[in-house]
Amino acid sequence: MNLHFRAEGKGKTIVLIHGLFGSADNLGLLARELKLHYQVISVDLRNHGLSPHSDLFSYQDLAQDIIDTLDHLTINQFDVVGHSMGGKVAMTLSALAPQRVNHLIILDMAPIAYKGHRHQNVFTGLREVNHHAITKRNEAEQYLARYINDAGVRQFLLKSLVKTETGYQWRFNVEGLMTNYATIMGWQPASQPFIGKTLFIKGQLSDYIEPQYRDAIMTQFPNAKAHVVANTGHWLHAEKPDTVNRIINQFLNQ
Repeated sequence: MNLHFRAEGKGKTIVLIHGLFGSADNLGLLARELKLHYQVISVDLRNHGLSPHSDLFSYQDLAQDIIDTLDHLTINQFDVVGHSMGGKVAMTLSALAPQRVNHLIILDMAPIAYKGHRHQNVFTGLREVNHHAITKRNEAEQYLARYINDAGVRQFLLKSLVKTETGYQWRFNVEGLMTNYATIMGWQPASQPFIGKTLFIKGQLSDYIEPQYRDAIMTQFPNAKAHVVANTGHWLHAEKPDTVNRIINQFLNQ
């Protein structure tokens, strides 16, 4: 599957992969800096943004989509940055095409299966919006607010709400993502470790990378380095883009 993407800048290629409910725009603050020195490819994953929808949604599918898109662009070697679910896509990409990935950078995600349902309130809110004929964006936010207390999360989701001839609709595939939620939260380690240059960047206040995950990280990525960004949560690249960009650029120059 060829994905919708945005290409900016010139030079060596770096691929930016967003997380769940996101789109190519979500890593825009990173792209703005990186495109000064690199060709930046920001993708919409399947079931997100302007990319096609599909009932198939394994990490192998998502990573293969990126390979197919890069093949279409005749790009062989690249660096990759993935945030959250996009981090798992990036890790899977390194397993499918280890010789093509020069630098692997993971933003606040570990190669583990997470327990529980972290997004139940989000899915409930999204479905609530789908149950109504939305004619104004603030109507959608009011429905979301019944289930999602964090205004920042609501605004993040609303970036993917678009006006159509029949009213406002989500660009991402709500039901498809919900059906595949166990797969999204799960993880199947690769048969071989990725021995290339790898960096995990953690938001200090986030619980997505915990000390007990270190063994899983080092087993699958034995040359991994780690960097903690102080006083940031899971959206560390949005909270401190200058700091995250500096860390990424330093690593890319190694």
